[in-house]
Amino acid sequence: MMRSSLRTTIPGLIGTGRKCRHVYANVIRARLELLDNIVIPATNDGHWCFEGRTIIPKVNVDGTLLHKEIILKDFSRQRVVFLPFDEKAGRAVPRKNNIYQIQLGTEKDDWSVSISTLRPDDWFSDGVAYPKLSWLSGVLLPKLVQWSTECRQSEFKSTLSLIPVEKYSCMYQQLKEKYKEMVKVWPEVTDPEKFVYEDVAIATYLLVLWEEERAEKGLTAKQSFVDLGCGNGLLVHILSNEGHPGKGIDIRKRKIWDMYGPQTHLEESAITPSDSFLFPDADWLIGNHSDELTPWIPVISSRSSYSCRFFVLPCCFFDFCGKYQRRQCKKSQYKEYIDFISEVSTVCGFNVEEDCLRIPSTKRVCLIGKTRNYERSGEARMDELRTQYIQKRLSCPAAISKREATAGGAGADSSECRDRGEGELSEEVHLNSGRDWGEGFQPRDKVEPTRNCASLPRGFIDSVVLRVGQALLGLSPEEPRGKDSWNQGGSLSVKEVAELLDKDTLQNLKKECGGLQTLLKNNHQVFKVEGGRVQIRDWRVQASEGKGKPRPKTTPSGALKTRPCWFHTHHPQGCPLSSEHCTFAHGPTDLRPATRPLKKQKNR
Repeated sequence: MMRSSLRTTIPGLIGTGRKCRHVYANVIRARLELLDNIVIPATNDGHWCFEGRTIIPKVNVDGTLLHKEIILKDFSRQRVVFLPFDEKAGRAVPRKNNIYQIQLGTEKDDWSVSISTLRPDDWFSDGVAYPKLSWLSGVLLPKLVQWSTECRQSEFKSTLSLIPVEKYSCMYQQLKEKYKEMVKVWPEVTDPEKFVYEDVAIATYLLVLWEEERAEKGLTAKQSFVDLGCGNGLLVHILSNEGHPGKGIDIRKRKIWDMYGPQTHLEESAITPSDSFLFPDADWLIGNHSDELTPWIPVISSRSSYSCRFFVLPCCFFDFCGKYQRRQCKKSQYKEYIDFISEVSTVCGFNVEEDCLRIPSTKRVCLIGKTRNYERSGEARMDELRTQYIQKRLSCPAAISKREATAGGAGADSSECRDRGEGELSEEVHLNSGRDWGEGFQPRDKVEPTRNCASLPRGFIDSVVLRVGQALLGLSPEEPRGKDSWNQGGSLSVKEVAELLDKDTLQNLKKECGGLQTLLKNNHQVFKVEGGRVQIRDWRVQASEGKGKPRPKTTPSGALKTRPCWFHTHHPQGCPLSSEHCTFAHGPTDLRPATRPLKKQKNR
């Protein structure tokens, strides 16, 4: 037996447990005879039990999607044994390799965890269902100890708690394969891999959710939908291609819209909460990162028709009249906002369900309103309650201050409302459940200004970088000693860096999202910003710190040297890397024209 490391649920896999058929019992006994003569009783007597599970890798390996294994839980010996097998003609055929066990033991007053593998020389690793033994022993064992000792309680439900995981996983594989070519032709400035696979995952969730709904209600026609604030429209494209009639609406047309074809219906329009934007014929309304529309989607859905349902995936924190203002310090801001949208949905008459999606995003909790908490005959009374609730939210001091300032009210202090963002009200709002119930809502601008310091003049940015860089280098007055010594300077807090700059410079930076810290992070060639402190970046140790991929031994020709090296020009000792190892140009003769586009930005 070889000591290694493993855990019951391997990262990157999805396990679905089910009770094993009695015919597998003989298989278990046969395989366990190979493991230190374990004596297995003839029936389950409370000392041990077993079950089978199907493991569905996220990546198709060797032409198969499924891996099967039997899990034996031996309570008397405090261990779990995993026995992989194949099913052929209705019979379980055990595998001879990849048998492993996890053992919990005690040593005096300490607990211990040991993981053993049978026949390590025959261990088969496909990189997905079965990792390499070196990974098991070098990475997973510390993690297993950490998971065993830490106490973590999530604020949210487990992932994919409302739909069948196995069905989701199989459909996701199919859709990912079907739409993966979108990554190669993505014309937007957003990161193609993130947004394509994220929308594929969201579409998969909705398709499975809707399939389960049809089965539950005995429906045959596929549900219709409207995606409010559809953005790039890929979610609309996938759902439409999979047979669901619907459309997407957004205030700004994207380049990619023209690539989808006539079967994908997308409209360029500013959405305002009013009778002009009700959708009585739609079965579902979708809000996928819908920003200032997010709290309005349950309202629009409830007023569109009694049978209209909604799915919303909140991201940015908006209230009815602008940015959401925190009210509870005991919760995370994200949890508090999810609870707020859930409260809005309940007031609008929905039985709200919450789930966590499997997407590459930190904001992945969705809210679903499939059923109402009142009868159809109570619609008039329910709409009165909705109106009262929204009016109360819109009568907050910040909203009143904003309206007074816009109307020229004397002495109005609108500073609080200015901080509330794009969804602010610019005039008095009247909510009467009639035509003007959304009057005053301010959608985002059709052309959104760039506010990440990228639009600042290059000369202005260079002067700030030089000022900060020289200040950091000046914190090491002594000349470095030794042939390989290179002055990295000292470190300053972001606040201390701000004190180095004049008032006009700081005013220009305050107009940008993130301000000074964003500018410093954008210039990652020069600076390293972590934990609110700034220091000079040393590219010699970049790879050893685990920050990104290791540096290449030599710089490939092409577009890498499209910018000059700041250290070669401004550092007293020059660049710590030689010209062939540095990805920035050491002098004008080292500059090369760009032969391929730079990596896409990741903003939505």
